[in-house]
Amino acid sequence: MKEKKYLTNNRKAFHNFEMLEKFEAGLVLTGCEVKSIKGGKANLNDAFAKVFNNELWLMNCHIMPYFEGNIFNEEPLRNRKLLMHRREINKLIGKSEEKGLTLIPLSLYLVQGKIKVEIGLAKPKKLFDKREDLKKKAIKREIEQEFKNRNS
Repeated sequence: MKEKKYLTNNRKAFHNFEMLEKFEAGLVLTGCEVKSIKGGKANLNDAFAKVFNNELWLMNCHIMPYFEGNIFNEEPLRNRKLLMHRREINKLIGKSEEKGLTLIPLSLYLVQGKIKVEIGLAKPKKLFDKREDLKKKAIKREIEQEFKNRNS
């Protein structure tokens, strides 16, 4: 089994979306972007994936310019191509065209020295779903606190 070393996560994704499926994709990056990501300077909060000309692209992913990169640094918000097998891309094209489904990057991680992105096929949550999730978390937290206090 390949060991994953997580570099950054999209925490808002699980709050705002209900994940239906997850996929792994490679990412086309320059050397300075790789060093910046390994340094923890990537942000996936507003990012999403989109299909153009039967290719998958990561949009709006902010990768800070590498401090020592000078002229080799790329624009922080440039579109980056995602690498997947053709049958997986075709599957995503079909599913993402369904009403209300989007492709959201969930995390960036290292696998055998290569940076990968985990993409989730997601459906946006309604406001009442978000409130219900927050209530469940609060109840769970209270129960754990009560057990902790009893055992002390």
